[in-house]
Amino acid sequence: MITLENISKVYQTKEIETVALENVNLTVNKGEFVSIMGPSGCGKSTLLNIMGLLDAPSLGQVSLGGVLVDSMKDKELAVLRNQKLGFVFQSFHLIPALNIIDNVELPLLYRKVSSGERRRRALEVIEKVGLSHRAKHFPMQLSGGQCQRVAIARAIIGNPEILLADEPTGNLDSKMGSEIMEILFRLNKEEGTTIVMVTHDDHIAKQTGRIMRFFDGRQIQ
Repeated sequence: MITLENISKVYQTKEIETVALENVNLTVNKGEFVSIMGPSGCGKSTLLNIMGLLDAPSLGQVSLGGVLVDSMKDKELAVLRNQKLGFVFQSFHLIPALNIIDNVELPLLYRKVSSGERRRRALEVIEKVGLSHRAKHFPMQLSGGQCQRVAIARAIIGNPEILLADEPTGNLDSKMGSEIMEILFRLNKEEGTTIVMVTHDDHIAKQTGRIMRFFDGRQIQ
């Protein structure tokens, strides 16, 4: 599903050059649940952003679902992201002024899905994450764990083949974190969603199918 070949990422300013990733080669197969681990600043989030087509490498090639994306224009990349990928972030990124249904519907607006179909599918995925009773509430009325459930519902409403999760339990207590992981494991096992997750939690990572470890921008395992 995802192939990175000889990926390097360098950030440059007038004063300094920072190597975020160096010569990374990896493949994530269909249906895998992969954890990415390493100390802060080792390039984990940069790697996830490159996988998610949110950032481009300085060197190397990225393929998504067998499609080489290097020569794609921004509009083409946006379409591919919308069709193939779902994103879950540590800080949720919900829109405070929108209720839960409207937050979850957002990815379908870019697909020109009718309002009725958007609402039907939003309610379906909200039920899937156990929040039907909160569908008309606003983010500020929810707990952190509930907000992350909403973020997962928004990420999966478009039936993405790949889900990218950046520290999805990082802001949650252990009970809420376990509930979020149960949802992710269910998506992977029952629906075959390919998941790549950045985490600092070794206990959680060991429950996934494979762990990739990074240090100073290099893959060490």
